[in-house]
This record gives sequence, structure tokens and C-alpha cells, in this order.
Amino acid sequence: MSRHPSTKWAQRSDKVFLTIELPDARDVKLNLKPEGHFIFSAKGPADDTPYELDLELFDAVNVEESRAAVAPRTICYLIKKEESKWWPRLLKKEGKPPVFLKVDWDKWQDEDDEDIGLGDFGDMDFSKLGMGGPDDDLEDEDEDDTADSANKDGEDIKAEGSGEQEAAREAKP
Repeated sequence: MSRHPSTKWAQRSDKVFLTIELPDARDVKLNLKPEGHFIFSAKGPADDTPYELDLELFDAVNVEESRAAVAPRTICYLIKKEESKWWPRLLKKEGKPPVFLKVDWDKWQDEDDEDIGLGDFGDMDFSKLGMGGPDDDLEDEDEDDTADSANKDGEDIKAEGSGEQEAAREAKP
């Protein structure tokens, strides 16, 4: 009996991304038909366990413009839709999807986001922007805790700049 590999999917208005997670798959066979019938088969790496998928996609697809890539850990299929429109689900059949089929949140984009181009930051490296984040506030709190624990011995420790502030208070009438 064959098994179903873990499969993730995401969509845009004009295409569907299918990612089949099957490391070191052998004898990979992919078949996509214009009416949206997708068939996948392969053998597992260790014991020749057969893996299969037989999916009836929601609508028709353009087989000529669709592309597949077999990598060491995954099989990726970019499926071009026949009509450029959002599908309400991946499969033609309504109801709960099979347990092996999951949403690919790394590639997911909402229909509203596509119009304004959200989610496409190109090659932008956010680490070089020097923007602070929630972790910056935590470091300040840790320093305050350290100063409080040092004051437990009854020593009067002043922070830098506190002498200037005290002198300014005394000078005011």
C-alpha cells in the first residue's frame, strides 16, 4: 500500500505552489493534466516504500507554463492557473482537506495583499537597518535590577549624570 507525502500549498491569483516534502525521493513521476488533475508518485529512500498523490485541483491549469523542480529534500511544482483568479480552496472537492495537505505559510499571501504588493521585499536585508525591537527594552530592565541588588547593602550608588540633575534642582528657586 502506498503512503501520502506531506504536501504544502499556497496560491496567487495566477499560480499555485505545491511543495511535496519527501527527502531523497527516487523514481519521481509527475503528471499534470489541463483539467487540473495532478498525479505524483515516487519511492522512499530507504525501503522502496511507494508514495503517491492524486489530487483534483479546484480549476483548470496551464500545463505548458507550469514548472517542476526536484530537489534533495522536496519536490516543488509551480502550477500556472488557466484563469487568473483566486481559488476558494486547492481541491475541487468541498469539505475538510486530507491530513497530509497543509497551507504553506512561508509562501502564503492574502488576496488583498497581492494588489498592493505586500510580502515582496526583494533582497532587502532588514538586519542592516539598525531598528530597535521589543528585546531592547528588556536589556534596560535587567540593568535596573542589577543596580537595585547592588543597593541592598545600604551603599548609596548614583547613576551617571545624577549629580548634574541634583545640582540643577538646587539652583532653581
